[in-house]
Amino acid sequence: MELTPEDHARIAAAIAKAELTTAGEISCVVAPDVSDYRETPLAWAAGAALVLPAAAVLLGVRPDQLTRLAGGWTIGHAAAVGTTVFWALSAYIVLQAIVFIAVSLLASIPSVKRALTPTAVKAERVHDAALQQFVTKSLHSTAGRTGVMLFVALAEHRAEVIADEGIYAVAPREVWNSVVANVVDGVKRGRLADGLVAAIERAGEILAEHVPATGDNPNETPDELTVLPPRKTPRKKKP
Repeated sequence: MELTPEDHARIAAAIAKAELTTAGEISCVVAPDVSDYRETPLAWAAGAALVLPAAAVLLGVRPDQLTRLAGGWTIGHAAAVGTTVFWALSAYIVLQAIVFIAVSLLASIPSVKRALTPTAVKAERVHDAALQQFVTKSLHSTAGRTGVMLFVALAEHRAEVIADEGIYAVAPREVWNSVVANVVDGVKRGRLADGLVAAIERAGEILAEHVPATGDNPNETPDELTVLPPRKTPRKKKP
């Protein structure tokens, strides 16, 4: 969901306008993604490799039947039971390896990986990324501790508002739900810029009510939108 130079200008103008009526400072950051979730395929593959072969045995697949993977031959005399068990265990291990590799490859597809990653994990990664940007942009050191950041993670389909203690002291956290709702509505309509502008305008209304502008109202942070680069940049094809 790309943003044009005109979109950037609209968003910067919305921030500047909103800050005219408040002592708060607003910043807006959009991230294509915040994590590669590399542990997700490994976790699902390991779980499947442990559970699926064992479930097959519980459902009636006998260990000696697994020896058919080695050619279908079984040994009939009692003295060779140990060899039969060896082949059954070997086939079981091979089956586990096949399941692990197959599930790992499937779960490594980006869209599948994000779907399989628990919501709580994605929420934590987005929150951590938002806090990092909050500090990077020095919103934690504004006069009056009135910095507010609107952070949007596109791949995770999450938006979050981070406000400094000076804001949370006067404006309940619940009031920021409407700001996030504006972003989500814009994304759903395929109009991210409109959603961001609406969210900034709503944030300005909240700040104007709880942290109104004073006689001395300097602009402490840049107004422009920040779009972070993707975590993984595709390699350029050689000519």
